[in-house]
Amino acid sequence: MDNAVRAVRQALVARQVEEQITARFPVGRRLKVLDVALRDGYQALRLARAGHEVTGLESDPDLAAAVRRVLADEPEGIRERTRVVSGDSRSTGAHFLPGSFDVVLCHGALAPGDEPGPLLAGLGRVLASGGLLSLLVPNTGAQALRPGLAGDWDAALAGLAASDPTDPAERALRLDALTAALTGMSTPLRRWYGVQVFTSEGATLPEGEEGERLLAVEERAGRTDPYRAVADALHLCAVRD
Repeated sequence: MDNAVRAVRQALVARQVEEQITARFPVGRRLKVLDVALRDGYQALRLARAGHEVTGLESDPDLAAAVRRVLADEPEGIRERTRVVSGDSRSTGAHFLPGSFDVVLCHGALAPGDEPGPLLAGLGRVLASGGLLSLLVPNTGAQALRPGLAGDWDAALAGLAASDPTDPAERALRLDALTAALTGMSTPLRRWYGVQVFTSEGATLPEGEEGERLLAVEERAGRTDPYRAVADALHLCAVRD
């Protein structure tokens, strides 16, 4: 989990989640948080350290075990308000009651070609009224950009072909399609960010001032048109009516 601290994507999304929580909930309120597709537990642990009650849902037993090992070294208070549940991201209804959580994080559970409808419906079901849904998805509309800038023309052509807006499987994760889906489940989109306009997934965060400059540029670009539209990923923040 120490390596995750140095990941540009983790740092950017963490700041955006904190911004949305601060904007929507009273200061000091202890929130009930669900992190779907927990992975390395970075976001979950960060929120638990901030005082929230956090549940992580993870289908990979090795990843779940790794997070539990990290938790074992945390102070008692953090251990008491954090739990890891084994289960698939699409099985939230089997584990949790409707309206159980104030905040639901779903970062990385959806990949190009996935049909998001069933997953989103399950997330909306466990989200309380007024609750925040944080959804991180690959930017399927800009798959050709990175290889094109690197001069990998074959990969760029493949990315352009995969970005066909007439293909229903590819269109499902587009911003407009997700916006419509969220509105249809009474959880309308309130804010969206581009994540990693100038860097790509797997980029690590330099130490000190250089890292802060990188984050400052990425944060600004991720809020600014037209740059955010060509980011490596999209971070959608929606609120349950």
